[in-house]
Amino acid sequence: MDEKAIDALLERVLAPWVRALALKAVEVTEDSATLRLPFSDELRHAGGVICGQVFMAAADTAMVVAISSALGGFRPMTTVSLNTSFMRAVRNGDVLVTARVLRKGRNLVFGEVELLDDQGRLAAHATTTYALLD
Repeated sequence: MDEKAIDALLERVLAPWVRALALKAVEVTEDSATLRLPFSDELRHAGGVICGQVFMAAADTAMVVAISSALGGFRPMTTVSLNTSFMRAVRNGDVLVTARVLRKGRNLVFGEVELLDDQGRLAAHATTTYALLD
């Protein structure tokens, strides 16, 4: 999948509030996707750090792209589990979100996601399970 195909996929399948995160493709391989989450003050909560909901939405989105790439195109899917560990607070700067497909079964896909701050430090880590719906 090239950048144009990824942008079209995100425009077609994401809820408007997730599209508002302005995630952009950096690199996509046959079993992974790296997206850039551009920093915005609007992503921070009252504590001054990017809120966990943003990281979880970005992780979920990156995994949808990685799975779509692994499948050769988008198929309807749903998140079964998204377990996230927040490792470091991020106050500013873009975040790189890299999702990798670990195992692709007939009905379930397992993956992991790393979110790195603008210094390349691990900010959050997630493990995921998705059910393919068709």
